[in-house]
Amino acid sequence: MNFFNLYSDIINKRMVALRMKWTMGWLVAGISMLMVSCGIYKFKDTGGLPADVKTIKIGFIENRARYVNPQVAQKFTDKIQQKIIGNTRLTRTNDDNAHYVLNGTITTYDATQTVGVSAQQASTNRLTVTLHMVWRKNLTNEVEEFDVTRSFDYSANLSLQQAEASLLDEVVRTLTDDIFNRMFSNW
Repeated sequence: MNFFNLYSDIINKRMVALRMKWTMGWLVAGISMLMVSCGIYKFKDTGGLPADVKTIKIGFIENRARYVNPQVAQKFTDKIQQKIIGNTRLTRTNDDNAHYVLNGTITTYDATQTVGVSAQQASTNRLTVTLHMVWRKNLTNEVEEFDVTRSFDYSANLSLQQAEASLLDEVVRTLTDDIFNRMFSNW
């Protein structure tokens, strides 16, 4: 074996060892960064529920829209109760002096046509739903009113009643999430 081959063999082994060290170094650094970053991006409720708030009264959501689907008000009332009681430490009560009192009204429940590609016939219709909420905070004597509105598109080939059969759960879930986030996440 000549000197050149021996020298080349030693250099190759050192290069392989160096590549292994670099690879291991980057791998360790990557895993470390991943572990550290996971701690930074954890969900944390920035709104925070004050420690002294323990009870909530959730009133029946009234439907005062022009079009009244008799199922909608009860579905909203039930879903809002489930969301708040299931995701907070609040206890539901029927006492008007509860720490929080939440009441709401469906003010808009309208189906409208949107213009399609041909501009002669609508290709989709849109259901727009608005809830007006009144949130009374009895411990601080504050009243906060806010609206949540969402629009949901559906095929123009469907009647409103047909569209409601497939959209109603999504409508209720989405607007309930908006109400919850408005109250407990300060968005």
